[in-house]
Amino acid sequence: MDPVIVLVVLVVLITIGFPIFLALGLSGLVGLYMARGSLAFFFAPSSLFGQLNAFELIALPLFILMGNFLGATPVGSSLFTAAVRWLNWLRGSLAISSVGASAMFGAVSGVSLAGVAAVGSIAVPQMLQRGYSRSLAAGAVVSAGALAMLIPPSVPFIIYGAVSSVSVADLFIGGIVPGIVLALALSLFIYIRVRLNPAEAPASEEHFTWRQRWASLANIWHAGLLVVAVLGSIYSGLATPSEAAGIGAAGAFLIATLVFRSLSWRRFLEILATTARISGAILLIIGCAKIFGDYLNMVRVPQLLTEALTATGLPAWAILVAVMLLLILLGMIVDAVSLIVVTTPVLLPLITALGYDPLWFGIVMVLNLEIAVVTPPVGLNLYALRGVCPELSVEEIIRSALPFVAVQFLVLMLFVFFPGLSLWLPGLM
Repeated sequence: MDPVIVLVVLVVLITIGFPIFLALGLSGLVGLYMARGSLAFFFAPSSLFGQLNAFELIALPLFILMGNFLGATPVGSSLFTAAVRWLNWLRGSLAISSVGASAMFGAVSGVSLAGVAAVGSIAVPQMLQRGYSRSLAAGAVVSAGALAMLIPPSVPFIIYGAVSSVSVADLFIGGIVPGIVLALALSLFIYIRVRLNPAEAPASEEHFTWRQRWASLANIWHAGLLVVAVLGSIYSGLATPSEAAGIGAAGAFLIATLVFRSLSWRRFLEILATTARISGAILLIIGCAKIFGDYLNMVRVPQLLTEALTATGLPAWAILVAVMLLLILLGMIVDAVSLIVVTTPVLLPLITALGYDPLWFGIVMVLNLEIAVVTPPVGLNLYALRGVCPELSVEEIIRSALPFVAVQFLVLMLFVFFPGLSLWLPGLM
């Protein structure tokens, strides 16, 4: 009965407008007090600071800082320009270029919202100007922006690694194949869509020489080198993910100041303030969610859930599909960070009891969250695109995203039913 009371407290606090970190922390504290009395006031701070003391979390603010530095440069527009010049022979090339540019920007930022803002502000106006349908333009950008969550360096992977104790480096490696597959699936969907309905994407009348195509790489080689430096240092064993994040932040700073000269002193201070604010908010959620999670573990909720579901006799795949659908539903009303830190301690014992790898579960969870960030009412990518493209309404963006959500769901199911697809690359390392 006590867990039900705690859950009601959590729902009520969120409903009346409490910040998610306070709702998690207070409801967890209520549960600990009911279970252990005044000792709860000792357990709660220990849980919070114990979780935030994880070395892996140092990478979180540094990767966010790297993304913010690069967001102050024209890297996003340069990536889009290069993709357009190389893919203009394809029908729907601007929309497909948006997917490619978002994937590349995700590889240097790790933040979904930054990709939507950087690519969307350039790609959507160009597509609309060239006669692309508003639905295709908005849907391509808002869905492709989510690739940053999966393609390393990925902030959700860092958070999952800290909560589950799975190697962040392994998660980064494991996210490469699903990220590529999802990018290709979105691009293929766009291509088939415009072939079936050519009115959605008029054929390009521009022609680029090979010299122009190679010249377009001149403004993005720095970003490519940064990706190689960050991920190469991790996979070669020269640096931990946290140390590589420091390399990435320093490299992004040098690109912004020395290459593009786009970082004024005022802008530098704004970036530091934004990074501190975002990092602080995420870390508060992680710490307070640990209080809530420790209460659930104390009263054996994960174990009871595992025993109940395994006793039903349902096949493992049916339970997995139910878990994925539950995560999709929760993702519509809870932000990605909170969803990872709250559900992982509850669901991971069930997943391991079914015989699945915790590394694989982290990958498919982030694949699941890619759907969450483009579904209302808490789909942050929707509002990020609305912010940089005021000519589009939120309702219009939501309708545009739905067909792409279906593609994302099919890719998710592919990796749910075939775990080896996401595990073979980490197995080679």
